[in-house]
Amino acid sequence: MAHNEAISPVEDAVVLEALFHQSPTGLLILDTELRILRINLTRPVLHEAPSEQITGRYLTDVYDLSAPGQVEAMLHGVLESGAPVRGRLVGVRPKGAPGPEYLFSVSASRLEGSQGRILGVLAEMLDVTEREKVAARLRVFGSVREQVGRTLDVVATCEELVQAVVPDLADIAVVEVVDAVVRGEDPPLSPLGREVPLRRAAFGHSGGEEQIQAHPVGDVRALPFPTPYAQTLADLKPRLVALGPDTPWLAAVPPRVAEAIRASGAHSLITAPLTLRGTVLGLLSLYRTNQADVYDEDDVTLALAAAAHTALCIDNARRYTREHTIASTVQRHLLPPRPASQTTVETAHLHVPSEVGGGGGYDTFALSGARTALVVGECVGQGIHAATTMGQLRTAIHSLAALDLEPDELLARLNDTTISLAQERAALPTGDPMHRQPLTGSCVYAVYDPLARTCTIALAGHPPPAIAHPDGRTEIPHLPSGPPLGSAEGPPFAATTIPVTDGSVLAFYTASLLHASPSPDTLQRVLAHPDRPLQDLCDDVLYRLRNDTGHGDVILLLARTHPFPADQIAEWHLDHHPKAVATARTHAQQQLTLWGVDEETAYTTEMIVSELVTNAVRYGTPPLRLQLIKDRTLTCEVHDGNPVAPRLRHAKTIDEGGRGLFIVAQLAQNWGVRYSLDGKTVWAEQIL
Repeated sequence: MAHNEAISPVEDAVVLEALFHQSPTGLLILDTELRILRINLTRPVLHEAPSEQITGRYLTDVYDLSAPGQVEAMLHGVLESGAPVRGRLVGVRPKGAPGPEYLFSVSASRLEGSQGRILGVLAEMLDVTEREKVAARLRVFGSVREQVGRTLDVVATCEELVQAVVPDLADIAVVEVVDAVVRGEDPPLSPLGREVPLRRAAFGHSGGEEQIQAHPVGDVRALPFPTPYAQTLADLKPRLVALGPDTPWLAAVPPRVAEAIRASGAHSLITAPLTLRGTVLGLLSLYRTNQADVYDEDDVTLALAAAAHTALCIDNARRYTREHTIASTVQRHLLPPRPASQTTVETAHLHVPSEVGGGGGYDTFALSGARTALVVGECVGQGIHAATTMGQLRTAIHSLAALDLEPDELLARLNDTTISLAQERAALPTGDPMHRQPLTGSCVYAVYDPLARTCTIALAGHPPPAIAHPDGRTEIPHLPSGPPLGSAEGPPFAATTIPVTDGSVLAFYTASLLHASPSPDTLQRVLAHPDRPLQDLCDDVLYRLRNDTGHGDVILLLARTHPFPADQIAEWHLDHHPKAVATARTHAQQQLTLWGVDEETAYTTEMIVSELVTNAVRYGTPPLRLQLIKDRTLTCEVHDGNPVAPRLRHAKTIDEGGRGLFIVAQLAQNWGVRYSLDGKTVWAEQIL
């Protein structure tokens, strides 16, 4: 045939017939009113009715379309503009049919006659149902991998799974977890016993109205037997179950469960085990309702993949929960149950543990001379390792404080201890997780002296305390801050002594309190009323905090200061002469009688006074001073101007002297030496 020879109408008809019968894609011809003139789709179910029941009818009268308004607008646009449309995705099912929806990629172009007259629309419809199902399943699994496991919380992980699969995979999704797993305990081995309780951790549905639930989220109960739910957790095999009014196993479930399933209109169910290494973590139940397609084996494969990923995330969260519980328990036992209030210091504390298990700590304890040590600190890290490290540092602080070190010197020695612990950690095998964790921390160490009415404070990479004065004024003093604990280099630690009036409140805290506070001056605003009970002040700070403990432990230690009772202190200046020993014993005897101290304790105290004054006269230099302090303990202090430390000696049998401090150590509950700019003070304590 010549190229310029025209095609006859008969040949046109032959070509059209060939297209409709041999084309691998579906064809649809519509007139200008979008009525069907001819149709041949690759899904026979869509045009199995006699042609006279389809031809001449409007497209939307014959088929339910996924978006009928948009489809009609698209086809009218093609008719009006003549511009073709390519690859528009449309869902189609027979009108009013309960069957599945088929997806087509629709390309439409305008049909024109020989004179340019518009005849209608030719739509080429490529069946992409299976392709889109695969793509949809891939999207669901991608959503599961992306959304599930973003937290280390078992219940939150289950909620993430429900949000990832509803509505793309299920109209209703239920996740139930073995109750012991929620608490961080080891999951049971398969098969799961009938009596093992599961907690309903998450529930989701795609309906706009509230869906009837068989049990509320948080409910704990065993699975009914015999049912697909129990069988799935018995053999760890998924179940694909058709649901209907006559489903036999519904008689085995509680009436409320059966009522909820029937009321939902569910027609298809998948149960998939949440399992890991042969242990049972929980159960995933997926339901499809109403017009949704029934589940098939590909959906079961997807449900198993989602369940496997979720099970791993739940186990990670369970392990974290367990470690966090252990770390919190260890920390709780390492910290004092409550700060020990002294005669001159009233204390209260606030402790909000970190979500990641921080290494924060606080302490208060008595020092010689009626003084009180106040400590707040934290070490970098999380979990049980951070808690135990803080316990080690707390023990070191107590040991160093027993040496009567000044706050700056104590922090310097504590820093040496931290560096030593860090070196031990670095020497661990490379496979040990502690090998990769740095060891640094911060600390504030303060000593309140009620006799001098001062507080000496030293900082190691820690925020300075806030001070509330009795008149309502608050301030945060500018104190030099040394390097964090564990630093091999940096400026030396410095101690600052500030005067403290009666009734002042000192607030020591961790930096996390500042992160969790809505504004930088939150603490100072609360402390503006320092006359309130300290615990009320702590609670007021807590109620103002944001729910944000991701930075570390929030710790607040409040201390209200008071002067030492004047009638419980006695002080005498002595001559630097051997006669001072007898004078000192006389003063002590008279004062102990005035205080009503029992004879045995008084006699022991006189011996201690005698030995300490003898040593001061023999080895010390003027001025010489004796002081007795009656508190929970009875303290004897002898001061002289010689800074040289006395030495406890074990005298030989033939020695005439040298047993002074040895005798004091035997008689006293505790003893030590405290240094100052003008000499030293040797003290000894007895329990009253």
